[in-house]
Amino acid sequence: MFDFKFHGMKTFITIIFLTCCLNSFGQASIIKELNKGWKFKQRNKATWHKASIPGTIHTDLLENKLIEDPFYRDNEKKVQWISHHDWEYKTNFSLTETELKQDSIYIQFEGLDTYADVTLNGHPILYTENMFRTYTLNVKAYLKKINTLQIIFYSADSIVNIKAKAALPLVRPCENNRHYVRKAQYHFGWDWAPKLTTCGIWRPVKLVFGTLPVEPMSQYADVDLVREQDSIGISFYFTVKGKPTFMRGANWVPADVFLPRISKEKYRSLLIAAKEANFNMLRVWGGGIYEDDYFYDLCDSLGLYVWQDFMFAGAMYPITSSNIENLKAELRDNIIRLRKHPCIVLWCGNNEIDEAWHNWGWQKQFKINTSDSSFLWQEYQQLFQKVIPEMLSELDPGRPYLSSSPVLGWGRKESMTNGDSHYWGMWWGMDSLHVMKQKIPRFMSEFGMQAMPNFETIQQYSIASDWDTASVVMKTHQKHSTGYTTISKYLKMEQIPFHDFNSFVIASQELQSRALQTAIESQTNSNGRCMGSLFWQFNDCWPVCSWSVVDYFGRKKKAYFTVKQAFEN
Repeated sequence: MFDFKFHGMKTFITIIFLTCCLNSFGQASIIKELNKGWKFKQRNKATWHKASIPGTIHTDLLENKLIEDPFYRDNEKKVQWISHHDWEYKTNFSLTETELKQDSIYIQFEGLDTYADVTLNGHPILYTENMFRTYTLNVKAYLKKINTLQIIFYSADSIVNIKAKAALPLVRPCENNRHYVRKAQYHFGWDWAPKLTTCGIWRPVKLVFGTLPVEPMSQYADVDLVREQDSIGISFYFTVKGKPTFMRGANWVPADVFLPRISKEKYRSLLIAAKEANFNMLRVWGGGIYEDDYFYDLCDSLGLYVWQDFMFAGAMYPITSSNIENLKAELRDNIIRLRKHPCIVLWCGNNEIDEAWHNWGWQKQFKINTSDSSFLWQEYQQLFQKVIPEMLSELDPGRPYLSSSPVLGWGRKESMTNGDSHYWGMWWGMDSLHVMKQKIPRFMSEFGMQAMPNFETIQQYSIASDWDTASVVMKTHQKHSTGYTTISKYLKMEQIPFHDFNSFVIASQELQSRALQTAIESQTNSNGRCMGSLFWQFNDCWPVCSWSVVDYFGRKKKAYFTVKQAFEN
């Protein structure tokens, strides 16, 4: 580090390093962020309000005191109107004569959520329909000294319903119509997530002068996935520098519903907590997002391996001629962005779609005829067994690829002998905790037990009159349809007493602690049969009763410390 005596020189050098990056020819590309001075309003209304960029429509409304906190009590249902409207954002920015004389001037949108029309000085320059893409355009021809950038975001809720209706009579299995949009799927609700369908400028907007930065090349850790026939079935384990290594960790979900609120401090706190719990792997689950580079930077530095799902989960996604290029662009953007991180040791096509198609009874539930069934499966194979592996072979050939997790569903006996497994006989199947002593697969990539968050967290989203699992507020903060009933049945099974709400909170955490301890100890002490234990789930996206061991506010449940000890031993 150079130490200049003159503060002026030091400041100048700092500015250069902060605003410039080198292209492939060694030339500097100057970057100017366009994240200031934004305003927003509901489309077709007159009043503009101050906006924060990056941000979301919900957080902007909250900051302007136009809505109450969606996480507090049962406010979630009171803000559903937001996602049924279109919203408009705009900003003005100025350019110098020197900037305007640059040969090329690109505008780069790192994340627009999701359906949006973009105009620059009245000229339409972009229509977007993918939250996960980075859009880069040469806009020199449209720029002047004073410029206006305007974005209209359309209701994703409305558009997906229109798309689903237009697809009839073909029905693509899913619990709602979320799979018709390339957007974080958990925004449409999950059994641990609220339904808060956001829109907005969720990642930075930049101008880039000269040429664009060179694309980063792949960086690999010395880690391999071994899947081969053996005396038990088909193995599934990782080697590190040639040595078989037990993977210890959990599934990671986005750390907030409102993604721009995930600060570097929050990423750091959560990932250090994972490392301190003796993790060496996190699985980035396919219903969330391709995380910020800072997440992967931290994993690189902490020695946390990443199992990276592509963002597809639990649905038969449309793979049509009209959207395949959009999907390919998403894949290309994110493979190129993430391939520089050696922490990523596995790409996985999707979460549970193969299992769902073969084991969940979708064909009967959705009354899918033989012809449509064949067509949907061919679409599935095109994306996950052809398009994605071919793109990885081109862009990141040194890392292994798994088309779907798990390989086999937990209802099939082969799931204990072949490949990875999501075992939900404990919880969904209401099997006793002791079943985890017998159900030992080759690699356990999902299993878990719900528990209430810490009481300090409950106090932050509720009042004393809400402290009953039958209350509207507690039901709002429990997204599994039978969650409290299931916990109560397990408490009775395990003879863990409780007599009021407070003791129920404590008892549920004791239950989760026992469940994870029983499972992890069985998996780690299996004499090499099982070579990975990734429980569901590490963290939360809002304050809720869920399978997490660290709640939304970063408070650790009892099971966190149990897991830490189990993985240490």
